Parts: sequence; C-alpha cells; structure tokens
Amino acid sequence: MRTPPRILIVDDNATNVKVLQARLGSEGYEVVSAADGEEGLAAARTLAPDLILLDLMMPKIDGIEVCKRLRADPAFPFTPIIIVTAMADLKDVVAGLEAGGDEYLTKPVDHAALAARVRSMLRIKALHDEVEALVAQMKGWNATLEQRVATQVAELERVGRLRRFFSPQLAEAIVSGGAEDPLQSHRREITVVFLDLRGFTAFAEIAEPEEVMGVLRQYHGAAGELILAHEGTLEHFTGDGMMIFFNDPVPVADAAERAVRMSLAIRERIGSLADAWLRRGYSLGLGIGIAQGFATLGAIGFEGRWDYGAIGTVTNLAARLCGEAASHQILISRKVHAQLEPMLEVDPVPALNLKGFQRPVDAFSVRGIKS
Repeated sequence: MRTPPRILIVDDNATNVKVLQARLGSEGYEVVSAADGEEGLAAARTLAPDLILLDLMMPKIDGIEVCKRLRADPAFPFTPIIIVTAMADLKDVVAGLEAGGDEYLTKPVDHAALAARVRSMLRIKALHDEVEALVAQMKGWNATLEQRVATQVAELERVGRLRRFFSPQLAEAIVSGGAEDPLQSHRREITVVFLDLRGFTAFAEIAEPEEVMGVLRQYHGAAGELILAHEGTLEHFTGDGMMIFFNDPVPVADAAERAVRMSLAIRERIGSLADAWLRRGYSLGLGIGIAQGFATLGAIGFEGRWDYGAIGTVTNLAARLCGEAASHQILISRKVHAQLEPMLEVDPVPALNLKGFQRPVDAFSVRGIKS
C-alpha cells in the first residue's frame, strides 16, 4: 500500500464529494474522485486506489453494479469498498454488502465514523497487501528451490555417472566446471598402467568360485584404494586385469611419476596379500606395464550402457609390457624412463618383441625410487 493511501470517492453529488475530500484531506490521505458509476469503474482500474467510498444511488451505473463489476474482475486487486448511502433502509445496505462492499456509512456522514471506518479498512488493506507480498515471495522461493533441486539432481546424476570412471574429486571438479566434459571425444597424452595377476588362470581352474571371488575382492580393494589416492582414472577391470591412466580428465604435470609411484605402492600392497595367499596355497603375483603416449579418449558404448575408453598405441604398449612382466615386476617404456631416469632405480631388459609392434621395444624394470 502506498504512502499516503489513495482514496477514490465515487459520488454524483458535488457537495458530498467536496465535504468528503476536505475531511479526508485533513487526515493526510490522497483523494481523487469520479462523478458517476462509469467514471468510477474507469478511475478504479486506472488509479488503483487503496480504498473506495462508493455512493449507491448514481446515474448510468449505480453503486451496487459498480461493486459487482469490480469484484468480478480477476485483474482488479483487492480494494476495500465503503458504501455511502442516504437511505436508512437496511435492504439497500445488505444489497451493497452482498455485491462486494466491506463497510457502510449513512449520509450525512459523521466525521468520527468516517475516520474510524477508513482507518479500519486501510489496516485490512495493508494486511492483505502484506500477505500477497509474502505469497509472491514464497512462490519465488519455491520456483528458485525447484530449479536448484532440479540442478542438483542433474549434477548428482552426472557425478554418479562420472564416478564410474574417475576419482570422486575429479568427478566433482568436472561437474563444478573445473574440467571439460571428458565424455566428449578428445586427444591427449596420457600415462597408461596395466595390472595383471600372474597365475590367476591356473588358480581359478582349481579353486572354488567363492575363493576366487574372495581373492578378487581383496585385489580390487587394495588396488582401487591406491588408484584413488593417486588420482588415477580406472578405465576398466576384467577379473584379474586393470587399466589405469593419468593426465585425463584433468591434466597433471607429473602423470608418469604418479603412475610409477602408484604401481610401486600397489606392488608392495599386493605383495603382502600374495604372501597370505601363498600360505593358503594360492600362488599369485602381480605384473605391471607402464607406457606413455597420445590416445583418443571419450565415451564408448550405446544409450543405457557407456564406458570410458582410451584408444591408441600407448594402451597396447602398456598391455604388452604388462604381459611380459614377471611376477611382482614393473616394466616401463623408454619414454617413461626418459622422463623419470634421475629418480628411478631400474634394470635394463633385453629388447622385447611385442605383438603388434614391428620393431623390438626397449623396456626397463623398476626396482624402486632413489633415496
């Protein structure tokens, strides 16, 4: 409600209008007037008064019809209407109230009664406007909340999808805008690590399925914990084999070093498990191959089942090195060795003739990190 409140007087009697204008003006209200029902309807819709003083008996359109039309107009806001009539017949008063009037005064209008009625109706108008403002505010909050919930649900779904491939911190970074969407096909230099349990096929042939699953759970749990700790991306695992790569989706400056440090930690952890397995009669060891090079990465699959894949010679090289590695041995490519030579203790191995590679491939066996 505006300050000062605006009051519209609708009365065809000019003398009555002047009297009411003088009395209401002395109370500090803004007063406007209309000389008949038609003018009153137009003024009400144009000026949007906070209160209407409406005479019942007027030419063209009487006060009761004005009241009915205003109340029937969905575009017209709630505005208190005080009916002013010279008639003492209660039927007219009742007709005016039933048409939509909120209060009534009889002529001649008593000044004290007028002031009291106006203040009472304006309080109601102020309360109504406050409620309307709160309702609008609540609608705005609800709309914002619904949008936020929808956005958060979409983010959670995306995080859940990305966490199938990436560490939780990387999935969060991707969704929050800290990295481009990696599921789009892109090309990048990565360091690839392949893990494979030696002796697993022979073990699986003689062991009970429950024993095989128990060993795999221990193996996956131990390796998975270290993969996440080093922020590696698990491309896939197939039983006893795993493929992990670094420098995607978020680039890192030390991809090769992370790959080697993770591999050393996994070798040590799986070595402890292998000792326990051996005491139970399971002769298992871990072979690891590491290579670095460019690959094309992105989503591979079909609607309803997507995997995240890296395609390129570098993945084949890491897989072949892993296949050549003996139990508890880590073989790295020449490119990885060239980057990390100052920090690694390695043993050269004879050039390897690997499937899919026309020329012999140089490789190095990692003993550990230099002190």
